[in-house]
Amino acid sequence: MPALRSIWKGHIRFSLVTIPIRVYNAVDTAESVSFNQIHRDDNGRVGYDKVCKKCGQHLEMADIVKGYQYEPDHYVIFEKDDLDKLKLKSTKVIDIEGFVDESEVDMTLYEAPYYAGPDGDVAAKTYGLLSTALRESGKLGVGKVVLRDREDIVMIAPKGDGIVLYRLRYPKEVRKIADVPLVEKRVANKEEVKLAQSLIDSMTTDFKSLKLENRYNEAVKELVKAKIQGKEIVAIEEEEPEVIDIMTALKQSIEQAKGGKKPMEKVTGEKAAAREKSSAKAKTKSKTKSKARKTAA
Repeated sequence: MPALRSIWKGHIRFSLVTIPIRVYNAVDTAESVSFNQIHRDDNGRVGYDKVCKKCGQHLEMADIVKGYQYEPDHYVIFEKDDLDKLKLKSTKVIDIEGFVDESEVDMTLYEAPYYAGPDGDVAAKTYGLLSTALRESGKLGVGKVVLRDREDIVMIAPKGDGIVLYRLRYPKEVRKIADVPLVEKRVANKEEVKLAQSLIDSMTTDFKSLKLENRYNEAVKELVKAKIQGKEIVAIEEEEPEVIDIMTALKQSIEQAKGGKKPMEKVTGEKAAAREKSSAKAKTKSKTKSKARKTAA
């Protein structure tokens, strides 16, 4: 596997302690399936021309500036020099502003993970010290950094022997759950709650045991393979789940979980064809035996 390439170089600083680091993407984008836009008639790639919606003119990058809309169709224009004048201090330094418990950070604030590694042998000792101190204290560092022309909040957490940075959203960016329609406090039936808790207990496992695979990506890859081989694509319609009484559903779910029964598997593609073939053979064999019995009689 090729070595990770850093996307940012700077320092983590808390009080008078400074650690040179390099930041790496934690997410492997190669695992994602991507498509190109293609002209149906000749398979040519479709380009993305920059066209002014007002005058229809095709533009070069030099013709384009940033604008902030303060009223409909009224913009304040920003040149690159204007934004450079901001001179935010955290362009190359992640200043830790404090340490908090993980439970204090709402999960909706998490946006993207990055790995941080020491920048050179000299930094490795201090880097290891911060990682160990975070792990043993159970605390997370919260700081700010400028990445791609915007100041972001980052949370600094231990991961194994290293450090992971989570880019966070600002609390004001996240809407309130109370704003979701029909979300309101209701008095739950005690018996239903007890059954629901029992079901949760029976389904409790560890995270590593869960099969969290990207089934859509794999299905698309199989579809690509089938199209290349010129195979016919057969769509399998998924049945709508049956809505049943909540108490009945809870009781049956608990029985199923305790009995170790697995829900019925949806059969698609080659599995479906194999089962149909096997079923047809069984029916033919059964008819032959029945015919033989009648002849013998």
